[in-house]
Amino acid sequence: MTGFALYRMPYASKCTLLTGEVLEVASPVELGTQCGFVVAPFAPSAERPILVIRPQQPDGIQVGEPHSFILPADIACSTLEESNTSTSPCTRENYHIDFVNFHSHLLNGDFQKLVLSRSVELKSKEEVAPLELFNRACECYPRMFIALSYTKQSGLWLAATPEVLLASSDRQWQTVALAGTQPWAEHLLWGDKNLKEQRFVATYVAQQLEQFTNDFSEEGPCTVRAGHLAHLRSDFRFTLSDRSRIGLLIEALHPTPAVCGLPKKEAFRFILQNEHHDRSYYSGFMGPLAVDGLTSLFVTLRCMAIHANGYRLYAGGGLLTDSDEEQEWQETEAKLDTMRNIL
Repeated sequence: MTGFALYRMPYASKCTLLTGEVLEVASPVELGTQCGFVVAPFAPSAERPILVIRPQQPDGIQVGEPHSFILPADIACSTLEESNTSTSPCTRENYHIDFVNFHSHLLNGDFQKLVLSRSVELKSKEEVAPLELFNRACECYPRMFIALSYTKQSGLWLAATPEVLLASSDRQWQTVALAGTQPWAEHLLWGDKNLKEQRFVATYVAQQLEQFTNDFSEEGPCTVRAGHLAHLRSDFRFTLSDRSRIGLLIEALHPTPAVCGLPKKEAFRFILQNEHHDRSYYSGFMGPLAVDGLTSLFVTLRCMAIHANGYRLYAGGGLLTDSDEEQEWQETEAKLDTMRNIL
């Protein structure tokens, strides 16, 4: 069973096409011994497995300019399934119900933070080749990681995401704490809610890294641009003396409070039991793992599943005790525009 991933790193001028057999793994821990392009869901399960597209030899990895690629014929768009209408997107009414439920548990002190997400279904008004959508995303979002990936298990996904989960360069490793959102402008001021939300994520990341290394540094937070939006980001750089623990580190980091909540395990269970839609591979992670010595895993944000008859777009936002429902709804609308703009 074959799959592919066409991806472009932030600020890069060239893209990589990786094709190969698809391996299912049960948990992030097992990724420590793998090599390939990872496609992982928010909540791994038998129905939503963690997938590794392992490059076939000798031509499973191609590097070239945008617009220069042809997707493998046996996994072209003709293989796409129709959208599963039994899994309905989150309506405004359902979002209201979820917000009241999530917010009440924040006010009760059950959680410090919860991330509430939603999805929308858009029908195809015209037939646009997935490669064209990928190229549009590359042109519109030079600062983001752009990836078009396909496996039979996950389907076809396009993502334009700004958030690093785990990356390596030589012996140096990196992760980030990304939270807080507002429209991009040259001079921005951040309110208490956004600053507090970002600090929750940064503190969590630091606590996880302390379990794996005593050699890490934190810089930030600083304002970073992601398309038409701005976020607060802290950068963590560290060394790993025991590379065999990479899988354990991925499991410790995912899902971060940027896509889940605090306390992590309790928030994770609450989201799975209470959100009105299935997150699927949204808010999971994807990217090359030990491919030609490079690891760059990104949280799967600003993404959509591409079906034969349309698109399912996803977005979410972090809720705190002082969150306002309409403001949070508008934040998800702005995030959904990342994919809408290339459609």
